[in-house]
Amino acid sequence: MDWSYWSYLLPDLWQATQDTLLMVIVSTIFTVLIGLPLGVLLVVTDRDGLLHLSWLHQILGFIVNIGRSLPFIILLVAITPFTRLVVGTTIGTNAAIVPLTIAAIPFFGRVAETSLREVDGGVVEAAKAMGCNGWQIVLKVLIPEALPSLILGVTITIISLVGYSAIAGAVGAGGLGDLAIRYGYQRFETGVMVVTVVLLIVFVQIIQWIGNILAQRMTRHA
Repeated sequence: MDWSYWSYLLPDLWQATQDTLLMVIVSTIFTVLIGLPLGVLLVVTDRDGLLHLSWLHQILGFIVNIGRSLPFIILLVAITPFTRLVVGTTIGTNAAIVPLTIAAIPFFGRVAETSLREVDGGVVEAAKAMGCNGWQIVLKVLIPEALPSLILGVTITIISLVGYSAIAGAVGAGGLGDLAIRYGYQRFETGVMVVTVVLLIVFVQIIQWIGNILAQRMTRHA
């Protein structure tokens, strides 16, 4: 493949990169906004939690386990009616954000739950002794103390979403996955496949590097 071919392909490659970034960034925002409260609820409603609502804990745990047990490609197809209801279509970048978010919420919910459980129980007891209520303990003790671990959890979630976005590209969602299928697989153009794989690897390395730095800084400030 000569330079003229790559100059022809470059706009598609740039657009696919933008689509992947858009899918990952938007779905990450929604995932954290919903998944973090979910993780908090899983912790505070447990047997030794601040609220001790075992029935709610069991229901939430059951829903989370169902969400985590479904392979993404199956979930992508199964919620097609819901995706169409939310965004009006099942094809394209905007449509892919819906299943990406739904797939990542239970994953990050469990990650957040694990991070919050790692907080020293003595710190929580000290906050109770000082007269803090449940909301104050969650907002001023649990989340700040677990912040380094939560940042690493967000990092892992973003990396998972990068992989999910590539799978979504195989069914018309756009992005680097779609480009790899259309050019690298259907047209047997190995060079395009290699470039998309390299770009995905670079994304993952940058995300992990940023996540590690942020977590280390939060640990020092703790």
